[in-house]
Amino acid sequence: MNITVYLGANEGREPALKTAVCELGTWIGEHGHTLVYGGSRVGLMGAVAASTLAAGGKVIGVEPRFFIEQELQLDGLTELIVTEDMTDRKTKMIELGDAFIAFPGGTGTLEEIAEVMSKLALNHLDAPCIFYNLNGYYDHMKALLDHMIEMELSTKERQKKIYFADTLEEVTALLN
Repeated sequence: MNITVYLGANEGREPALKTAVCELGTWIGEHGHTLVYGGSRVGLMGAVAASTLAAGGKVIGVEPRFFIEQELQLDGLTELIVTEDMTDRKTKMIELGDAFIAFPGGTGTLEEIAEVMSKLALNHLDAPCIFYNLNGYYDHMKALLDHMIEMELSTKERQKKIYFADTLEEVTALLN
């Protein structure tokens, strides 16, 4: 299975983030899955890729040309796909994914997973969309999605493939 993971190019201030993302990468590699991610060598992105590779997994990086010019890509990837821009990157990462995980990240992570949610709502995609809610990071997102339903601006049907998982065990149960 190709697991697309969206996450930050920063490590954040909580050491638990790097620990958890390395555990996720190790699980992906040890279980014979392929990681699809943004291609960077820095921050949480670099950590998930390095841990997947170290566990014997395959890693496909999808990196826009301007990041390649800044030499931000991780060397040693199974495959590096260079796109023209961020829009093409998002499209390619969705095309490659069989499942999608939003690990704690910033506005880029939010933008990328929002496109996945939109495609699910429109039935243009049929795959699990998992918010890795480590230490309650995505509690407010869950509340917002529930509020959308309460306000009748969304429906449970449109959100049926969106999940929240607090632990790696919950993430892997959803993927299995």
